[in-house]
Amino acid sequence: MKRNTIKSFAFIGLAAATTVACNPLSNMTKRAEEVKYTVTPSPLELHGDSIEINIAGSIPPKFFSKKVSVEVTPTLKYEGGEKSLDKIILVGQDSEVSGKKINFEKGGSFSYNDKIAYVSGMDVATLSASAVGKYKGKEKSFDPKQITTGTVITPMSAMEDDMPIIGADAFMKVTPMSTSAVINYDKNRSGVRSSELSDADMKAIKDWSKEMAKNPMFVFKGTDVVAYASPEGEISLNANLADNRAGSASNSVKSILRRNKVKAASEKEFFSNVGKGEDWDGFKSAMQSSDLKDKDLILRVLSMYEDNSKREEEIRNLAATFEVIQDQILPNLRRSEITVKGEMTSFSDEKIKEFAKSNPDTLSKEELLYAATMTDNLDEKMAIYSTFSKLHTDDWRGPNNVAYIHMTQNNMDAAKKELDKANSLSPNNPVTNNNLGVFERANGNNDKAMEFYAAAKGAGSAVGNNMGYLQMKKGDYSSAVASYASVKTYNAALAQTLNGDHQTALKTIDASATATSAESLYLKAIIGARMGDQNMAISNLKSATAKNAELKTRAKKDAEFGSYKDNSEFQAAVN
Repeated sequence: MKRNTIKSFAFIGLAAATTVACNPLSNMTKRAEEVKYTVTPSPLELHGDSIEINIAGSIPPKFFSKKVSVEVTPTLKYEGGEKSLDKIILVGQDSEVSGKKINFEKGGSFSYNDKIAYVSGMDVATLSASAVGKYKGKEKSFDPKQITTGTVITPMSAMEDDMPIIGADAFMKVTPMSTSAVINYDKNRSGVRSSELSDADMKAIKDWSKEMAKNPMFVFKGTDVVAYASPEGEISLNANLADNRAGSASNSVKSILRRNKVKAASEKEFFSNVGKGEDWDGFKSAMQSSDLKDKDLILRVLSMYEDNSKREEEIRNLAATFEVIQDQILPNLRRSEITVKGEMTSFSDEKIKEFAKSNPDTLSKEELLYAATMTDNLDEKMAIYSTFSKLHTDDWRGPNNVAYIHMTQNNMDAAKKELDKANSLSPNNPVTNNNLGVFERANGNNDKAMEFYAAAKGAGSAVGNNMGYLQMKKGDYSSAVASYASVKTYNAALAQTLNGDHQTALKTIDASATATSAESLYLKAIIGARMGDQNMAISNLKSATAKNAELKTRAKKDAEFGSYKDNSEFQAAVN
């Protein structure tokens, strides 16, 4: 398809300057072929909901009489009607009429730009111009002259392919689980105080291990104990002290687990004990987090000591001076950190499917959501998501996923009610925002839809897909291509085509799920025509029309194939 077609068009002509008192309008046609014009693009193109018309004209020297005026009216005739556009008024250099002045000696040029709303039938259109010359009260009309034919309406082939998003499960066949606690010690001591065993975090280990020991789906994997000493003691003492603290903490936890009938706790390798020695890094971190006025200065000074023994001595001196160090920082560094680990194994897929129907409350949240992914039946999915919503009323994924099914079934009003519920549970959630955008787009509120999509970024490629469609419909092809990014769909390929990315568009089509559909093959034919590749254009057009005979009628009128109208192979493909 040629984008710029230059043709000769006679709409004004002026006689050469003479002393004879003749009407120059009577000689206007004598040099008319010397007037040139350019229509960009040619054929015309649909962008968004409009057609932009750009005409540029060139008038040769000694052509336009000094007192002549000419009115040129572009007119678009199409199937079902015609539309006259604003006049182009050209005037000689001495004319008293307002308009674009054309110099007699040098000639001149003019340009014209207009935008009209597209209406059905304008794909088969003819842009013509009629001219009326005026001189000293006399007028001369000229026959309309054709400027260009056809309008490319390829953007109209964009398909509605809104993508709502499911609130995904976090299901894992094996889920790592753990519980932690900290045991603190007296200065230079490694024995576990009874008060430490009654702290909330140690009670949590007791309760958790007792519960997990009863669960046949849970397996205890081990316990890590990492122990430290505060950095004011001697290095050798601190090293041994940390090791001893690790051992005492390990024994305390071992007793708890054995009482709770954790059989694995009897195995030697179940416990990993590590003594880290003095915790200088922990001291620095605690100092930085404290409200101590001179903390930065103190840390700089302590960091200057290369001799660790000297640094220990200085920390002891500081502790005697500052109560914060003595009472709050150092005691918390004398500790053992305990982590009891295990793995929860899920039910088998077969059991999850069964329980989703018969005993859904037996399943965890993630197992129940996972159950919905194991069926393609929308009614079954809806039943699972509805059950999830009833069992887990505080989880936004329930109503969101019910809305997803409603949208898939084009039940938008019901979907909106569920999305409002989801939004109330998790305000401004990106997934819900995307789905609200889908609802607004379906109801023709494109600007509102774009607002929701903008607030949904980060929710996945579906958001870019949905934004790309709206941007393409507005004629903003470069933004649409950027939004589609790595999406491989017909619409993504269409946006790339309209943006001139033909090779990329071909790769996108071939990677799409609809690569062999009639519409995709037709788009490849258009790309071939735009690239000037006749074989690609015709072969794909034949394949497309073989799959969908209705495309023959479309191709006959399609301005994309204007240069092939008289081609015998093209005619064979569309007839």
